[in-house]
Amino acid sequence: MNKKLLVLLLGLFAVHSPLFGQQAPIINATISGTVLDARTNEKLPGCSVVIQGTTNGAVTDANGEFTLVTGQKLPFTLVATYVGYQKKEIIITGSPVEVRLEQAADQLDDVLITSRRRPESSQEVPIPISVIRGATAEDAGAFNVNRLKELVPTVQLYSSNPRNTTLNIRGLGSTFGLTNDGIDPGVGFYVDGVYYARPAATTLDFIDIEQIEVLRGPQGTLFGKNTTAGAFNITTRAASFQPGASFEVSYGNFGYIQAKTSLTGPLSKKLAGRISFSATQRNGLLYNVATQSSVNDLNNLGARGQLLYTPSDNVKITLAADNSRQNPNGYAQVIAGVVTTKRAPYRQFNNIIADLNYALPSTNPFDRIIDHDTPWRSKSELGGVSLNVEAKIGPGTLAAISAWRYWNWAPSNDRDFTGLPVITLSQAPSRHQQWTQEIRYSANLSSRLSGVLGVFAIWQDLKSTPYQTEESGAAQWRFAQNSTSPLWRTPGLLDGYGIQTTSRLQSFGGAAFGQLDWSITDKLHLLSGLRFNYDQKEAAYNRQTYGGLQTSDPALLAIKNTVYSNQQFDVQVDESNFSGQLTLAYRASKAVNAYATYANSYKPVGVNLGGLPSANGKVLTELAKIKPEYVTHYEMGIKTRPLPQATLNFSVYDTDIQDYQTQVQTAEPGVNRGYLANAERVRVMGAELDGNIRVSEHLTVNGAGAYTDGKYVSFTNAPVPLEEVGGEIAYKDISGGALPGISRWSGSLGGEFSGSGKLISLKGRYFVALDTYYRSSFSSSPSPSRYLNIDGYALLNGRLGFRASNGISVLVWSRNLLDKNYFEQLLPASGSAGQYAAVLGDQRTFGVTLRYNF
Repeated sequence: MNKKLLVLLLGLFAVHSPLFGQQAPIINATISGTVLDARTNEKLPGCSVVIQGTTNGAVTDANGEFTLVTGQKLPFTLVATYVGYQKKEIIITGSPVEVRLEQAADQLDDVLITSRRRPESSQEVPIPISVIRGATAEDAGAFNVNRLKELVPTVQLYSSNPRNTTLNIRGLGSTFGLTNDGIDPGVGFYVDGVYYARPAATTLDFIDIEQIEVLRGPQGTLFGKNTTAGAFNITTRAASFQPGASFEVSYGNFGYIQAKTSLTGPLSKKLAGRISFSATQRNGLLYNVATQSSVNDLNNLGARGQLLYTPSDNVKITLAADNSRQNPNGYAQVIAGVVTTKRAPYRQFNNIIADLNYALPSTNPFDRIIDHDTPWRSKSELGGVSLNVEAKIGPGTLAAISAWRYWNWAPSNDRDFTGLPVITLSQAPSRHQQWTQEIRYSANLSSRLSGVLGVFAIWQDLKSTPYQTEESGAAQWRFAQNSTSPLWRTPGLLDGYGIQTTSRLQSFGGAAFGQLDWSITDKLHLLSGLRFNYDQKEAAYNRQTYGGLQTSDPALLAIKNTVYSNQQFDVQVDESNFSGQLTLAYRASKAVNAYATYANSYKPVGVNLGGLPSANGKVLTELAKIKPEYVTHYEMGIKTRPLPQATLNFSVYDTDIQDYQTQVQTAEPGVNRGYLANAERVRVMGAELDGNIRVSEHLTVNGAGAYTDGKYVSFTNAPVPLEEVGGEIAYKDISGGALPGISRWSGSLGGEFSGSGKLISLKGRYFVALDTYYRSSFSSSPSPSRYLNIDGYALLNGRLGFRASNGISVLVWSRNLLDKNYFEQLLPASGSAGQYAAVLGDQRTFGVTLRYNF
């Protein structure tokens, strides 16, 4: 994508912004007034003043004065908003008007959420939840989930490319490592009520986000798709009848440039629109000495459009469409180390490459140098259309959300992570489509009883396009060699030998769910929820070999079959189950809300779509499907507001999972993405603390900390870790071992100091902010390993700038300010020769952002 395109996005929509201008008012009244600081009597220029319920508004001039020409009949409500002050609504009966605003130092802004299908304070909801406002995420540079995790310590995201993405909450959700398409994620990902089934959605840039709610623990009685570990409930900025726009551009080192723009306003009396664009580009952070080019760049483009139709005061219809694309030369991994396995000396990685007269370009992964001979490509396109109808019927609201979504994936990988022609092709292109329908009714049924009742259905079709390919090169024989027979040296035996795989997964999931909130007393609430699930899956897998030396010699054919072999299986599964939860909440006062929850949940039956391992020449077809997970969850928590300007929340939990679905590795090259298996029992326990405080009008501080202990209670038949490959046993009992991807300790701490001032002639507030993120060491191997562990690390991010009262902002920022070298994930190479690669964390980046909102 050309850099000029990014810059032109802002200019293009600035030129066309009059399309969203407001209609000419009917002139029969003039309202004028002045906006003042209630404490100092200082006049406030740049304050936004709007007549409530209309598109008619103005901004105060340099003297803090405004004038409105309106067709409204008096009296009406005027709404005034200004940076650093509390929003104020006043009833106007005549002119002139004096509006006095209070500074926002004496209280902490309330955060409203919609996770329970109605607007309510996050502090009043008996659910452990973290809320990140869109503006906060934008200021922190968290333009996708991977960066958002630094603000919410209980969120873990690991991504070696968009397909192989793990999104977990409290260490649970998706399998760690390389993704298998045959299981459902355990963390729900919703955007404006639409469920996104593919993990690739979590790697895309956010587009015009209003708020992100991260719910922890099983969620199935309020949301359409059942999830066992939590949910992301993301709300985008809606179309509005009040004209508005935002423009933003950022520049940074490594050629970083990001542009965003959004326009909204009325198209007619009952129709409003919103259109938003985002584009991100950055040069690569690794250097390929073989091609003399940088890799792992950013090349993202996204757009979202909405139409809001309000035929009456009781009906709201939203039609939305979006498209996001990634096309980087990227997601390459660098070799981080070499393990000595239990194989014979000639089968160790260092001896293999010595025999091939090859040396790694660097043995220090943080030199960020590679020499891969297969290009890395991670072309991903995701989009869809949704229709959301909300109608007030009786005492509640009926909502119907219909959506179609798609995901196209066209990758290329170098799975041996070297410049040798070992695996010359590793490509798994696929296409996914989903159709979802959710209908729910939420209402206050009486003064003591409220609730939600809904049904949900999802159809999915995931297939290879047209087939997935893995092919050996001239050096494969030496890596695959498992005997000293001279036949392995047969010229051309494995060169060009590969597999082509066609696979397809078709599934249907249906559910009916509901939750009731019974106010036993004004302080004591009982919340009960129940869910019925039905899931059906049909999978077809067909892998065929091709190429290599054409021979009828049984000994040579046996060698070829040890590398790749034909494999075909079909599997059909269906199941139904009930799940639910029970919560007792006690609201001792407006400042204290305690709760205790019991929940059980299910993750549907899984099917293997990455190939199956074999034993004694026989494919283990009994592994084609795996059991569903059964989750039992207990939680206790308390939410408090010890001061009007502070919140402090604490929770403890215990989650027990039977038949935990996990992704395990095998030494067979043809199953290089691993396969699915069930661990008999897993347990995760932990405690979480979070809070924030507005110390004064100048200083706000926020923080969160988490203790998480995740273990395999029982996994008696797990594959051995990398260093034990080639030993007497291929499986071992890892009961008591740590679950991968979980840091025992993690936390974040941030603060912002601001003060009023002027920049040139603009009045506003200067600010400086720091955010820190820490996590302790964690395992990066499904079976605990002595070597595949990542050391703990801490990151420091900072920004300083100026927010003008007229909507202009400028900030200078830096991420990883102290330039910390760290790993995000470690991955064994295909074939288990001993080398393992790393997904590296970004080094220090810095830049400047210009923003304008009105």
